[in-house]
Amino acid sequence: MNMAVIGIGLIGGSMVKDLRKTNYIGKVFGVDLNPVHSKEALRSGLVDEIVALDVALAKADLIIISIPVDSAKHVVLDILENIDKTQIVTDVGSTKGGICEVVKNHKMRGRFVAGHPIAGTENSGPEAAIEGLFQNKTGIICNKNESDSDALIVVENVYKLLGMNLNYMDADEHDKHIAYVSHLSHISSFALALTVLNIEESEKNIFDMAGSGFSSTVRLAKSSPDMWKPIFQHNSAYLERALDEYIDQLHDFKTFLKHNKQEDIHMLMTKANDIRRILDGKVKEENKNTIEHEKAT
Repeated sequence: MNMAVIGIGLIGGSMVKDLRKTNYIGKVFGVDLNPVHSKEALRSGLVDEIVALDVALAKADLIIISIPVDSAKHVVLDILENIDKTQIVTDVGSTKGGICEVVKNHKMRGRFVAGHPIAGTENSGPEAAIEGLFQNKTGIICNKNESDSDALIVVENVYKLLGMNLNYMDADEHDKHIAYVSHLSHISSFALALTVLNIEESEKNIFDMAGSGFSSTVRLAKSSPDMWKPIFQHNSAYLERALDEYIDQLHDFKTFLKHNKQEDIHMLMTKANDIRRILDGKVKEENKNTIEHEKAT
């Protein structure tokens, strides 16, 4: 199966790295408007050829759209207009409502599978691609009943080969939940970085005093604005709700600090500690899946 990757960055490139270790894909054709990214993708062997979009569509069995979500909404329509009923299209965007809406009445809707492999780092570009990025992560497929069964099976197989755990959701539900567990985290990280940069005038003090807690919390602020601006834009309604709740929590902390209500602060932190139960359970499940996968192989 030949594959085309539209946008050769962290996600698309990391998918190629792991899929190349299987016999599932043959040649990989890259499409990227950034000449630096194109050159690096060729040099590193992520792709076999850099081609124009129309050439990629003529040669690929599976087309993966891995570009910012605002651009993906337009490109997906061009792609669906120029493929046949044996080809399969999927995307990896962090919002699903917009792209599912633009394709819902297209005659080739069935050839599209709306996907979101929930994995990543703060880095971008083909040089950021790494092996094992998706192992034990969640791969979400949205509105699966709108996709042809053979197309769905292919994308499911790709996610399984990447080591992902499959989940199925309605596109709108996906966007609501991802606003809380992903998009809000990025905004809070950007806001923390801005707060420190505005208050702390000495870069040396930031460098000298930044511990692991600060570094891990602010890590996401190094993410690409070009990628995250359209994500925030497309999920603004749900993200606004998430921010309202987050601001309420910050206000409680501020009020209790101002009035020296130490027991109330302790209560908030104790309630927050319950996140440990959820995340530790997730880690245990991931470790169990890794052991089962290793036994199976």
